[in-house]
Amino acid sequence: MAALLLLLFGLQALIFSGNSQENNYDRLPETFRNGVDLALEKLHSHARIQHHFLFFKSVLQSDMEPGFDVKYIYHHFYLKATRCPRGTTNSTSCRFRNDRPLMDCIACYKTFREAVEPEPKPYIHCVHRTTLTPETRKTREKHCYELGYRSGSTILLASTGNK
Repeated sequence: MAALLLLLFGLQALIFSGNSQENNYDRLPETFRNGVDLALEKLHSHARIQHHFLFFKSVLQSDMEPGFDVKYIYHHFYLKATRCPRGTTNSTSCRFRNDRPLMDCIACYKTFREAVEPEPKPYIHCVHRTTLTPETRKTREKHCYELGYRSGSTILLASTGNK
């Protein structure tokens, strides 16, 4: 009886973990999903990438909302390789590989009414987690910090209005 219960719990855990890779992405707010999509698009465009990657988990999410439906998004997250080849369009049957390092990604961008703005240009940077150095971390964080201040802050005093 105990062995049967253990088998049932094991199967349930296997089914739950198989579905969790899609659920993690689905649980993200739309503004953060946009950054993950940009990172996946950029990553899958590299010729050296042979596997299809999927969102694995968020490390840090931050957004600054200066007003007027504008947000500055900072998202640090991991992507993980799957057993599917690059270019796979339907990733529901793709399972994560455990023999490849995670991709450590940063996405910093400006949104207006939940859509990613082309200016300032979104900053997307992904490297294998095993090759990430403290210098690279500092460079990425500095770039994201400057992104929010490069275009200036939207404030009510800067509004000219119509007369």
